[in-house]
Amino acid sequence: MRMLRWSAGVTLLDRIRNEYIRGSFGVAPIIDKAKEKRLRWYGHVQRREEDHPVKLALNLPVTQPRGHGRPPSTWLTTVEKDLKEAQIDTNAARNRAQWRMRTRRADPK
Repeated sequence: MRMLRWSAGVTLLDRIRNEYIRGSFGVAPIIDKAKEKRLRWYGHVQRREEDHPVKLALNLPVTQPRGHGRPPSTWLTTVEKDLKEAQIDTNAARNRAQWRMRTRRADPK
């Protein structure tokens, strides 16, 4: 965000919101880009062979001693949450063209 503000010639003292600066440059929020990248990688892994080490690693159990509080978030639970939020089925990853259209959402048009 600092680079965009510098490019626009705007300082924090000007009190202009980040959304307005991002909109003027046509840049998507970083959170949306991170979700897009996670889903792209997940689709790539799902298209691999069943015996590939990366695909086998998705099904490894997370063994940690249970303590107090919420259990730690894993990459796979974050991806599942992103899939649910975007209303995408995991089987859609087999069709690369369809997966690409469904996951590329972050860049404003």
